[in-house]
Amino acid sequence: MGATIASLHVYPVKSCRGIALETSPVVERGLAFDREWMIVDNDGRFVTQRDVPRLALVETSLTHAALELEVPDSSRLTVPLDLDGATRLVTVWSDSVPAIDQGDEAAAWLSSALHLPLRLVRFDLAVRRHCNVTYAGDSGAHTAFADAYPLLILSEASLADLNSRLAQPLPMNRFRPNVVLSGIDAYDEDHFDEIRLGSLAFKLVKHCIRCRITTTDQSTAVVGTEPLATLASYRMNAQLGGVTFGMNAIVAAGAGLVINRGDKASCAFRF
Repeated sequence: MGATIASLHVYPVKSCRGIALETSPVVERGLAFDREWMIVDNDGRFVTQRDVPRLALVETSLTHAALELEVPDSSRLTVPLDLDGATRLVTVWSDSVPAIDQGDEAAAWLSSALHLPLRLVRFDLAVRRHCNVTYAGDSGAHTAFADAYPLLILSEASLADLNSRLAQPLPMNRFRPNVVLSGIDAYDEDHFDEIRLGSLAFKLVKHCIRCRITTTDQSTAVVGTEPLATLASYRMNAQLGGVTFGMNAIVAAGAGLVINRGDKASCAFRF
C-alpha cells in the first residue's frame, strides 16, 4: 500500500513544544535531535507535562549552533549544541542513564519559567538506551529520552475519525507524532509491519498507549478530559492495559539517510 509523508515533527526537549520540519536526517534513535534534551528535578528524575502542564508552552527551535527555548513573557534561552557539561545520572521511567548537564544558566531559566527547581540535561550519544526486546526483538533498537521507542507514527485519517466522534476536534499536536501519514484509511497504521522509503525503513513494533498529556491543550496548557474519554470507548486494548492511538516504530534500515515531507512510502501489512 502507498502512503505519503504528510508531516514530520521533532521534539528536541522531552514534553516541550515540537518543530514541524520539511526534511530531517534519520539516525538510529529516530529523527535527528528528537527528545535529545530532557528536564529533570533535583533528584535527576524526568519531568513531563503529566506533572507540569506548563511545559506545553515552552517553544523550542534549533539553529546550526544552538537549541533555543522560549516561553511567553520571558527572555529566550540559548543552549550551545557543543556545550560540554558535567555528567549526571538521570532517570526516565525505569531507566537510569548518564546525561550531560546543560549548566546553571539553563537551570535558572527553566526554574524561573516553570516556577520549580529544574535542570536541563542532554542525552549522551555514546549511551545505548535499548528498547524493550519484547517488541523490538533482537534489532538492537535504542532511543534517547523518548518514553520507549524512537518514532511515533500516526495517520491523518485516524485523527479525522477520532475528531468525528468528539464535540470539539483536536489538532495533531495533542498526540506528538514524529511521522504523519496521508493516503491511507483510518487505523491502517495499526496493521503495518514496515514503512519503506527507498533504502529507509521503519518497523512498527507496538501500539502506543496514550496518557493524560493528550488531554492538555498545547497552546494554553489547560487540561481537560478529551480525547481519553472518547478513545476509551472504542480503542481500549485490554492486553496492553490502556487506550491506543498511533504506533511506536524503530529504524530498521537506512540510518544516516534523510526523510522529507511529501515523500512517497510503501507500507507492508503485518498480515
